[in-house]
Amino acid sequence: MISKGKSGQRIAILGMGYVGLVTAATFLKLGHRVICVDVLKDRVTAVNNGRSPIYEPGLEEGLNEGINSGNLMATTDGTVAARCSDVIFICVGTPSRPDGSIDLRFVRGAAKVVGRALKGHKGHPVVVVKSTVIPSTCEKVVRPILEKFSGMTAGKGFGLACNPEFLKEGVALKDSLKPDRIVIGGLDDKSREAVLRLYNGIKAPVLLTDLTTAEMIKYASNAFLATRVGLSNEVANICSAHGVDAYEVMKGVGLDKRIGPHFLRAGAGFGGSCFPKDLKALKMAAKTAKVPYNILHAVLEHNEVQPLQTVELLKQVIRPLRGRNIALLGLSFKPDTDDVRETRALPIALALAKDGAKVRLFDTNKAARDGFMRLLGTRSKSFIPCASIKEALEGCDGAIVQTESKEFRGLEP
Repeated sequence: MISKGKSGQRIAILGMGYVGLVTAATFLKLGHRVICVDVLKDRVTAVNNGRSPIYEPGLEEGLNEGINSGNLMATTDGTVAARCSDVIFICVGTPSRPDGSIDLRFVRGAAKVVGRALKGHKGHPVVVVKSTVIPSTCEKVVRPILEKFSGMTAGKGFGLACNPEFLKEGVALKDSLKPDRIVIGGLDDKSREAVLRLYNGIKAPVLLTDLTTAEMIKYASNAFLATRVGLSNEVANICSAHGVDAYEVMKGVGLDKRIGPHFLRAGAGFGGSCFPKDLKALKMAAKTAKVPYNILHAVLEHNEVQPLQTVELLKQVIRPLRGRNIALLGLSFKPDTDDVRETRALPIALALAKDGAKVRLFDTNKAARDGFMRLLGTRSKSFIPCASIKEALEGCDGAIVQTESKEFRGLEP
């Protein structure tokens, strides 16, 4: 196992998905020693060989440096990893249930593993929940499990904290090393200070809160940003009906210092692993608490119909679509990533096929192309995957550009 360095802390990270690996690369850059844990052996093998199992600019280089320096290793044994670490991060997924509520089975499982490890721990470790969880999860779900399986009391035998991430895929490592803010919620001052020490070397505003406030800040941030996207798209639809350039309109709006320019680009809606899932979870939390959730509901509803609006725009110039060759450019949920979770390309592709179009699919990232074909499953036989922009566009009657990849922005009509 990784020994304690002269200045860096020993950190265990449970969950080698997007958040876990970016967190690992960040702390390696800050001089700490990291043990990554996952139940998937192929991910463990990839990281131990200096390869990243997911695509994110700069991530593989960071992990490779950690392996070569001896400051990083990966394992499937979460108990051993947690037992020899000073700080233990829970970075497992929190998927949606069919009703939109948050599924905490992976968080519970990780908490049990950590709880067992705490039993034989010789120091005062701090357990940090970095997974996105609804308010009160740390206090009402994670803490009881840790105490039950360790036989220890939180605040005495171990610390407990919540340190949400605010990453944008495609620039996640940059966001992590130069964040807008660092939010640390803790059971007590000792827990918060232990997590804060890990970020020595990063200059950013720091907000120290209780556990539940930190959990809520993450959800409130995503809800606000998603609402900006939804409103921008609705304004764009109105602009289109009046022959107005929506991008110029939102550029003018973004110059207002009270508003700013971010998340105002009109498009086919938001996707990915965060916005859709987190808004659904927050909506269900509001419903459970019996408080209004009108805006959350409206944003989610609008995001379901917005992709179809792009197909309607196409129909205004090409009708009927039956038998027409249509290119769909951009299959991931946003540029510079291979992530196809909740991508708006899926409803667009299915709507085009339903109208009888012959749909050619292309993304600049091969992993995104492959992931999208897997997402289609048995429906993939109805679509034509292409290996280049030229192949996708040649002989086409029309095209829909679903992401703002630089290769697409430079295309001429």
